[in-house]
Amino acid sequence: MAFTIYPAIDIRGGKCVRLIQGDYAQETVYGHDPLDVLKRFVDAGATWVHVVDLDAARTGELVNFPLIQELVKQSPIPVQVGGGIRDEASLERLLAAGVARVVIGSAAIEQPAFVKASLRRMGSKIAVGLDARGGMIATHGWLRTQTVTAAELAQEMAEHGAETFIFTDIERDGMLSGTNLTAVRELARATGKAVIASGGVRSLAELNELRECEAEGVTGAIVGKAIYTGAIPLAEAFRVTRGG
Repeated sequence: MAFTIYPAIDIRGGKCVRLIQGDYAQETVYGHDPLDVLKRFVDAGATWVHVVDLDAARTGELVNFPLIQELVKQSPIPVQVGGGIRDEASLERLLAAGVARVVIGSAAIEQPAFVKASLRRMGSKIAVGLDARGGMIATHGWLRTQTVTAAELAQEMAEHGAETFIFTDIERDGMLSGTNLTAVRELARATGKAVIASGGVRSLAELNELRECEAEGVTGAIVGKAIYTGAIPLAEAFRVTRGG
């Protein structure tokens, strides 16, 4: 699998926003129309896009489903969606809408039977989101910190068919402070599965550093704030990481 950059569209109240460390009180609106943001990403050369329903992450209800459905309909590239998928009905609804890969986070802790059964049936269409604060898993839009580590949860899910993990260091998310490369690499080695890095990615040099770990299982990076602020020119990022 080639190293992939996943530009992020985080949706809250129908708008494209970014939070700082998952704090809903620290929100910056970067686009009033996520469809325009999607077009900009596609025009820059994106091959995937990562969408998060921040409202659903808190409530467990697919609040922005009509908008996500329209994003998928208009997108010429695969769409990966996370936020609030805690039961089979939500999972099937997103897949039926054409979502290429669904990210399940909180449910891996709170509804493990549902997640394990889903992984056995359709592992390639599911990514397990490992959102960690101080190494410990956080759920419900990062509002609740659990007593299980990211590595422990990843190994358990891998045993039940998980092929892809997304690791986010919450304390770095939205901070442009650099991703937790050590934790990402350790997780990839521990599970033997594909790991996508998320949280704090800030420069082209860092993206190249992540790409150099591809043989270890680091297969991509989700980039948000660095794109919106211009710290990472997206078209240039695609060119560099593809060896152009």
